[in-house]
Amino acid sequence: MCNPHLAHPAVWALVSLLAISGAGQSTWAPEHLERANALHARAIVLDTHSDVTPKFHNAEWDFSVRHETGHMDIPRMRDAGFDAQFLSIYMGRKPEPGTAIKEAIRRVDAVYEAVRRYPKQLEIAYTAADVFRIKEAGKIACLMGIEGGHIIEDSLAALRMLHRLGCRYMTLTHSFNSVWADSSGTMSDVKGDFDGLSERGHELIAEMNRIGIMVDISHVADATFWDAIQLSKAPVIASHSSVDGVFPHRRNLSDPMLRAVKKNNGVVMINFFSAYIDPDFDGYQKAWDAEHKEALDGMRTKFKANRREFRGARREFMKTHPMKQTPLTVLARHVEHCAKVAGWDHVGMGADWDGVSALPEGIKHCGDTVKLTALLLARGAKEADLEKFLGTNLLRVMADCEKSARELAAGK
Repeated sequence: MCNPHLAHPAVWALVSLLAISGAGQSTWAPEHLERANALHARAIVLDTHSDVTPKFHNAEWDFSVRHETGHMDIPRMRDAGFDAQFLSIYMGRKPEPGTAIKEAIRRVDAVYEAVRRYPKQLEIAYTAADVFRIKEAGKIACLMGIEGGHIIEDSLAALRMLHRLGCRYMTLTHSFNSVWADSSGTMSDVKGDFDGLSERGHELIAEMNRIGIMVDISHVADATFWDAIQLSKAPVIASHSSVDGVFPHRRNLSDPMLRAVKKNNGVVMINFFSAYIDPDFDGYQKAWDAEHKEALDGMRTKFKANRREFRGARREFMKTHPMKQTPLTVLARHVEHCAKVAGWDHVGMGADWDGVSALPEGIKHCGDTVKLTALLLARGAKEADLEKFLGTNLLRVMADCEKSARELAAGK
């Protein structure tokens, strides 16, 4: 079924060649972009990680209109033929007991309220089959993922409650250890508390399998990864991780891990964040910081009491003083390396929309994902494989987890 939204001029106007440095094919021709748009129209296009969710709390922010800032809104999702999006239920560590769970309920409610406001365009999906049905109805399926075991604190009851409300994966940790497991850290190492999963973490994996919520091994320590993939009776996902084979980083997966995900029949959803995928990005950032030190120091002084305002001022400054960007070929190589090691059945897209500060060249927002598809086509990827990458791999895993839960309930 052809998606009429893909005829938007913002997409079809992208017919010029994109020259990007890097190994292998680094350009695409107009026919590659045309094929990419056609593929996005007929395929299920699904991403597993967006931090747009907090914006839903703001009644004045309209998800149904095109914005000049941020990475995601309905018009830009339509540009790339998005059929489904996992919306992140996330907040940082909360010191007071019960605070994280209360905030998680607010976030879930915000998703339901967004769907209520835009009923002709959005619908909550609870199963893999729902996603296919919602696509056929011409709407975008909204799913939810819990980003970090700290959000349920130490409560399996909270896990079950959030699952009943529609959350369909949970990341075992965020950038810090949880009571369930050790974290990899994000930009610096974290000392482990348990050398992997805690005893409670073993209980958590069993309960996630029992109720059919996908085990997400993004953000976790290596030891946690190996414990989880050994214990889980259902396929696992990495909701927003990339690969060590292109850039060794604590947030990425090694080749042995990719092979283990393949054996588990899981899927690795590739993160788009330049700091996680590009070995040269740190150099770009340091050079930019040095060049604009005086301006940045002024912002730090002005906004020293409000880190969020400083980040906002820095983003505005970057619009007129751009930093060198990661070539799109680097992102393509992460997809290709994962496919080479684990196979095309085990790779997908988890960009981290609205959760990262730097994306590869040409990817300004979610509507630009057709450019990645065009580049992968130009580099030799088959349309049948890219259709798996764009969404059906994740839906296979989701359906397998649903089936596994039914079998466990039946005592099989």
